[in-house]
Amino acid sequence: MHLSGKRVVLLGGTSGIGLATAKAVSAEGAQAVVASSRQSSVDHAIQQLPNGAEGRAVNLSDPRETTAFLASLGDFDHLVYTAGEPLALMPVKDLDVQDAASFFQLRYFGVLSAVRAATPHLKPGGSITLTTGIAKDRPGPGWAVAASICGAVEALTKALAVELAPIRVNAVSPGVVRSPLWSGMSEQEQEQMYREIGKTLPAGRVGEVEDIARAYLYLITQPYSTGTVLTLDGGTILI
Repeated sequence: MHLSGKRVVLLGGTSGIGLATAKAVSAEGAQAVVASSRQSSVDHAIQQLPNGAEGRAVNLSDPRETTAFLASLGDFDHLVYTAGEPLALMPVKDLDVQDAASFFQLRYFGVLSAVRAATPHLKPGGSITLTTGIAKDRPGPGWAVAASICGAVEALTKALAVELAPIRVNAVSPGVVRSPLWSGMSEQEQEQMYREIGKTLPAGRVGEVEDIARAYLYLITQPYSTGTVLTLDGGTILI
């Protein structure tokens, strides 16, 4: 399956893994349409994408905005959802349930809203690719909320693949990746984390956003893949 002339909508496609994926599908001839909450991020992304790319600032936590945005696009071929705020550890003893619920709003209910709104506009042969993470497989202390979200998205992916068939629904599950996801840490803390984790992995390093973008590109273009959760973690779950 080629992407020449196809239209790919990337919610959260203005930085990190999402922007790398937008660049990857553009390189294969697709028109990328990116969206995130800040207009400045959208403008920055559009400057890095080929002519013809589009972008819009959309509050993806608000189902009404998401629905209106997707309806305004008309029909398109593929939906990719990578939106998510920087991660924050939440030890159970200090847990604020309202804060925990807010993480689910964008990373789970935002996904559900986007899928519901996108489905009527997906062309035959279209696909949906979601984002989970290996926190569901290898959680650590403080990761109860993040692991729960990742597990919920994996289950959602499989359920949607059955319910929405023949639309293909898949997900990518990255390990630690050098990306803005860790922007809540100082640059020095990030680099130290990347070095220390990279030394422990069979791959010998943490991931780069371009590594993970290849997984989205594969799932978008693989016509026999649905209900698949593709893990790219440098071997994290093996150790």
